[in-house]
Amino acid sequence: MVNTEIRVIYGDTDQMGVVYYANYLRYFEAGRNEFIRAKGLRYRDFEEQHRLLLPVVEAHVSYRTPARYDDLLTVETALVEARRASARFGYRIVRGGELVVTGHTVHACVDRDGKVQRMPRELLERLSAGEALADLP
Repeated sequence: MVNTEIRVIYGDTDQMGVVYYANYLRYFEAGRNEFIRAKGLRYRDFEEQHRLLLPVVEAHVSYRTPARYDDLLTVETALVEARRASARFGYRIVRGGELVVTGHTVHACVDRDGKVQRMPRELLERLSAGEALADLP
């Protein structure tokens, strides 16, 4: 699991002063990028080297309590499942130990024409190195 800290900026909040619901997907993306980076990879390099993409094909967010402007959030990101042509990442967002949001995203492995491809063995090995597949959502 990799932790990423995010400070809520004013522009991330809505008229009620809480984080706009869709921004949690951006926080998931930040956590996922840092997870991949912590595994010694850069998504941009993966795209260039393998000529493959990992688009989100499913996203789920469960909101527990609102986050507000200037809150310091920790995005906990883990690889939940790795399959031949997809990967599922789980997320927990906490504020000072309090659970704010849980969720997951599923990513298909596709070529530049959008055709499903097998996940490169190197990628699967790097992503799962040192990971016990987590029981995050």
